[in-house]
Amino acid sequence: MKATSIFGGVQVGNILINIIRSKFIAVLLGPTGMGIAGLLTATLNIVTSLTNFGLSRSAVKNVAAANATNDIKKISVVVTVLRKLVWATGLLGSFITLVTAPLLSELTFGNDEYTYAFIWLAFTLLLRQLSAGQLVVLQGMRKIKFMAKGSFLGSVLGLVVSVPVYYLMDIDGIVPAIILTSFISLFISWHFSNKIKVSPTPVDIVQLKTEGGEMLRMGFMLSLSSLAALGASYIIRIFISRNGGIDQVGLYNAGFAIVNTYVGMIFTAMVTDYYPRLSAVAQDRQKATSTINQQAEVAILILAPLLLVFLIFIDWAVILLYSTKFIPVNGMIHWSALGIFFKAVSWAIAYIILANGSSKLFFWNELVVNIYM
Repeated sequence: MKATSIFGGVQVGNILINIIRSKFIAVLLGPTGMGIAGLLTATLNIVTSLTNFGLSRSAVKNVAAANATNDIKKISVVVTVLRKLVWATGLLGSFITLVTAPLLSELTFGNDEYTYAFIWLAFTLLLRQLSAGQLVVLQGMRKIKFMAKGSFLGSVLGLVVSVPVYYLMDIDGIVPAIILTSFISLFISWHFSNKIKVSPTPVDIVQLKTEGGEMLRMGFMLSLSSLAALGASYIIRIFISRNGGIDQVGLYNAGFAIVNTYVGMIFTAMVTDYYPRLSAVAQDRQKATSTINQQAEVAILILAPLLLVFLIFIDWAVILLYSTKFIPVNGMIHWSALGIFFKAVSWAIAYIILANGSSKLFFWNELVVNIYM
């Protein structure tokens, strides 16, 4: 509860900031603008998942394990290897996006009008991966307060920068806003990561293969798992776009954001401390079971009142968060909110698979769920 309240308190601030930003975007860009932004982001997420090797999740286990030994040299080696890997995978993602920009535009929008948008956005994949690498170090070493401060500051600066861009450039401001937000995220994660005194250390080929190989093997399976989820999300959005239009994608994104972004921030707040804590006791069945049960109970206690408020006051919530044009998403939100109760429990249990390093089992679990989706 303490760890959740530290990061969760900041997440409440993030939610308020995201509400303000979403409100501006909904009014300035409308459902069509939100649809374009959603399709661009979904496509970039697919490429990111293909090229980042899941390092943002797999490496947390390595950093947490090294930190638990209190061996400064061991920590330095793991962090140094991680930083080399995020540069390599980030550049790979940027290169692939740059080369396949015309194809991505055709697949996503059914034309080549957004080729230059993807060319400009290619650089953000490197920025994202570098930022993710810094956050892995903070999470693995359980620097929750630094992560909380960075998250809140990123939300504030993202709002301050993106809203004027949308106001001045309308739909043409979507790409510049995404790029500027990526720069801000990288700068903030770098600032807080530098507060941890981890001296860079030379690593030889053997160390690179040993430490990096473990991160990449587990990360690759996690990346495939993420790809399954992103692929399902991407296919759904493309289906809606082809059959209902881009404005319908905007409505879907709005409904999805209310349940998975605003409510999902609670999961983000909890997992920041939960994953490293569970990884530390994963080999002790009794302690792991106790940790999972505690986390599931806390998740339900926090989420239940929030979800009930959404179910009762959904009309007002949609108007407050977006505008009257987004009222059609109410039915979708009712069903999704009920599903979150079940997700709270399954989410707590699923992390034991990652904490034990059973990446193949995690992949098959995610694949079956997303095929069903």
